[in-house]
Amino acid sequence: MNPPLAPWLQQQLRSLLAQRGHALLLSGPSGLGQYDLALALARAWLCEQPTPDGACGACGSCHAIDVRTHADLCVLMPETLSLELGWPLDEGAQKEIDDKKRKASKLIRVEAAREAVGFTQFTRSRGRTKVILVHPAERMNIESANTLLKTLEEPVGEVRFVLATEAAHQLLPTIRSRCQTHAMVWPTEADALDWLVQQSPEGSTAASRDQAGVWLQAAGGRPDDALAWAATGLQGAAWAQLPQALARGDWGTLAGWPPAQQLAVLQKLCHDLMARAAGAPARFFPTEQLPPAPRWGALAQWSRELMSAARSVEHPYNAGLMQEAWAARTRQVLGSGAGRGA
Repeated sequence: MNPPLAPWLQQQLRSLLAQRGHALLLSGPSGLGQYDLALALARAWLCEQPTPDGACGACGSCHAIDVRTHADLCVLMPETLSLELGWPLDEGAQKEIDDKKRKASKLIRVEAAREAVGFTQFTRSRGRTKVILVHPAERMNIESANTLLKTLEEPVGEVRFVLATEAAHQLLPTIRSRCQTHAMVWPTEADALDWLVQQSPEGSTAASRDQAGVWLQAAGGRPDDALAWAATGLQGAAWAQLPQALARGDWGTLAGWPPAQQLAVLQKLCHDLMARAAGAPARFFPTEQLPPAPRWGALAQWSRELMSAARSVEHPYNAGLMQEAWAARTRQVLGSGAGRGA
């Protein structure tokens, strides 16, 4: 049984179930629940006793989705994410990975897209429709997207698509044009905090609500990302003091974090310093804890460097050397702000 949807996702689910159309594109930045909403839609479309609020959760179809065996549901996602979320790979791909002939792909492979096209051509197993769920859709390369395009435009029989993305601009325009786009709704701060407290084992104490506020700020108001911060055990004092620590060259808090997470923190800090330099409020860190903002040109250059690093952060570089380079560059940039303030 899947946990209940967050209230703002449940509201969107009810609205989307009332709409017609064979292809939905759930679009928005990370952390807003695209995957959860996409799966809830698939469950409702395949449910044997659906309600206006979604799937019943008790029928054979719902159980088959829970145990990842529903014959009328095709989940198209990168192999790394499939393994993480418990969705089975086809036997050939699984054997290649088990035999260490190759690593699990971080992209949606064209072979998987071809299998999805073949999936639409088989007779339905148990219900009124078949569903293809694609997440995250931006992980389709050009070959994968073009393979799926014709079927997305003119599906065979009763087939419905739900695509979830955190970067709609990276999708082929032809993919976007064949879907009804739904912009993910941001929850209010109060709703997000209530939900985060409910997910926390500490219960609904004042202290846990304050801590949830730290996670939500670190995530820029995105609840799923905030929950990921909660899983790291991030404490409020450590987060608030991080900008000043990085300005001193103290990398201790970040040292054990994955490179992608380290880089995300630097991008958040750069964003807040640029916002402060422009007279706007900070988004991720307490404003009073930010070091003096460097000159705009230095910040803009640093931002471009961080964006460039993000494009290759998943490559197998030497993590230690990469971390040393980031730490030195961060101290250099933030140090220029201190000199300016003096």
